[in-house]
Amino acid sequence: MKITSALSLFLVISLPLLVVAQKHDSLRAVLDTVRGEQKVKTLNELFRENLYHDPVKALGYSREALNLATEIEDKRGMAASYNNLGVAYRNQGALDKALEYYITSLKIYESLKNQEGVATTKNNIANIYSMKKDYGQAMRYLEDSYAIFSKLGDQNKVIGTMNNLGNLYNDIQLFEKAHKYLSEAYQLSEKNGVKYADPLNNIGNIYFKQGNYDKAIEQYEKALAIEKDQGSRLGLLNVITNLGIAYTKAKNSTFAETYLAQAVLLCKELHAFTSLPAIYKASAENYFNQGKMKEAYEMLLKYDDEREKIYGEQSSRNIAQMEMVLDFQEKERELEVLKKESEIQRLELRNSRLFIVMVILGVFFVLAIINLLYRDRKRKLISP
Repeated sequence: MKITSALSLFLVISLPLLVVAQKHDSLRAVLDTVRGEQKVKTLNELFRENLYHDPVKALGYSREALNLATEIEDKRGMAASYNNLGVAYRNQGALDKALEYYITSLKIYESLKNQEGVATTKNNIANIYSMKKDYGQAMRYLEDSYAIFSKLGDQNKVIGTMNNLGNLYNDIQLFEKAHKYLSEAYQLSEKNGVKYADPLNNIGNIYFKQGNYDKAIEQYEKALAIEKDQGSRLGLLNVITNLGIAYTKAKNSTFAETYLAQAVLLCKELHAFTSLPAIYKASAENYFNQGKMKEAYEMLLKYDDEREKIYGEQSSRNIAQMEMVLDFQEKERELEVLKKESEIQRLELRNSRLFIVMVILGVFFVLAIINLLYRDRKRKLISP
């Protein structure tokens, strides 16, 4: 059964709900006074402030930001908007669309040589591959992201990528390595003075995979307290889903049903449909544990339907095609660089040859002048 991993899609820490509301009001006030690139930036900030609390409103801000950025040819704003759209669609379960937006964002950030943007977008691309169980590609993008953020010295984003690496190692059942990354991520967040629920939630996932449901629930409860304090509704959804699944496995039907019902409601409110397959599958098992076969069968049908929407064969093919396009574009860029290097070398060689010719011509010219002066002097000496 799939446990929900808490992934830092934006690699930012959620603020308490009151602070978020105050910041949202402040940004809305700013939005009425700014123009151009500053307005694009403000719209993207409003997306981030609303993502975990009102994702539908957040999506509206991101679309508005992209339209304006495109109109005024603000490439950095376009890259940020495409990345944000990718996050929004990923949360809704539209993985193909999310990857399409991420790849577009990555291309723009690479053209701008914006390393922070490249690292953030690669982190998000890794998330899609991890969800598709293509762990090799996920590791490739995530390690690139981690290396860039470490080089930039951005501690919050290093925490996010460490958290995601921990998830990935957990997925491939390298539990010791997973626990190491997640523990270090949590310790680093504590050192920075910020409560960070994701590593605790994901450490709970490790215990869950090892069949230690009591310890898993203990970690989820700690994460739940932080998410409630911060008011992150998407964070709450992740943890509540995991609690519902863990209580199902522990055969505590009452708690399982309570948490799973809450999770379904939150999924629909937040349009976060990627969590629905896991919730419906756990609900089917919970009904089965109670001997409610009709309800269990109905939940399995819902599970199959939602799973096909998100993880179907067509979705996998579309991702593979987009990856081929991305690889081809990367090869084209490499070829272009080689061509430029070859052109530079050719020009340097041409300039060197030209310099040699000029030097030789210069020598001939000097010799000609000397010869002319010598002849003129000789004529003067022999003239009567």
